[in-house]
Amino acid sequence: MRPNTLVLGFYDDLTPQDQLQDRSFHSDRSLDDPALVEDQEDPLFHFPPLRESTLEDKNSRSGAWGGKSLGPQEYVCIIADAVKMLKNVALARYFGQFDRKHALQSPVFVDVWPVNLLRPDSSSYVDTCSLFLLQLACILNMTRAWQKAKLRLFLCVEAGRSLKGAEQKLGQLLKQLRMKADIYTVPWDEQVALHWQRQQVGMAIEAEPEKGERDGAQKEDEEEVDEEEEEYANSFPSNATRLSDDYVHAVNRLILDQPRPPPAVRFLYLPRPPADTRRYHTYLHQLELLSRDLGPTLLIHGVTPVITTDL
Repeated sequence: MRPNTLVLGFYDDLTPQDQLQDRSFHSDRSLDDPALVEDQEDPLFHFPPLRESTLEDKNSRSGAWGGKSLGPQEYVCIIADAVKMLKNVALARYFGQFDRKHALQSPVFVDVWPVNLLRPDSSSYVDTCSLFLLQLACILNMTRAWQKAKLRLFLCVEAGRSLKGAEQKLGQLLKQLRMKADIYTVPWDEQVALHWQRQQVGMAIEAEPEKGERDGAQKEDEEEVDEEEEEYANSFPSNATRLSDDYVHAVNRLILDQPRPPPAVRFLYLPRPPADTRRYHTYLHQLELLSRDLGPTLLIHGVTPVITTDL
């Protein structure tokens, strides 16, 4: 098998923790290695420092980014390049807060949100990325330490759609994939109402003139404008540009305010970086708002099919 998944720490201001240097995280067998016993003070792995001193000159490379070795533009470039190379990408946030002994005490929950929460118009859970989220959660659940954990899938549904129908459809998919998980439908009409696409539609309906007031030429012009708007709306750069902080914050609160026991870890859908590199800062800012204060969280983007029902 070839490596096909890149895991990165999240780009934030929290002090990073290099747990590879902590001997308590390694098995007893590795610690019995004579080469390691000879020099207990010698680090197990020789990696460069995670972050340079923030006391250096502010005009230097490290001072400009608070001691980070990469700027936000370069960080998102790594994500974009990995996706172009057909690598799956996972961003790990708040895992410095993960307490293994406490987290794995029963009951243990793993929450999966298999939809693109930044694009309510594409809230499908059957694309490649969503299925990759389900696979990773299932693999985690199969490990010895996490076998007692319960998977919880959250399906966001708007008014006008059948809640039971959507739940039954997802349940049938899980049955085909032989995955065990509890499904929870989450109404999110209040959050979606803050999305720029829905607000734009509402403004268009309010501004709709009475019939007969527009001639043929006006209709043709409006149809051309509608086509351009539709193409613009379907591109991620326009979504990243128009997406408001109020909407992203509302989705973040939707995740946090679920009336259920908090999970040990969350799996979220990681949207593809925008094609326009000028939107990278905006993209990273929206990811930060989306995952803020969620505890240990993996934002995942899958690019290769990993599940089949043909067998």
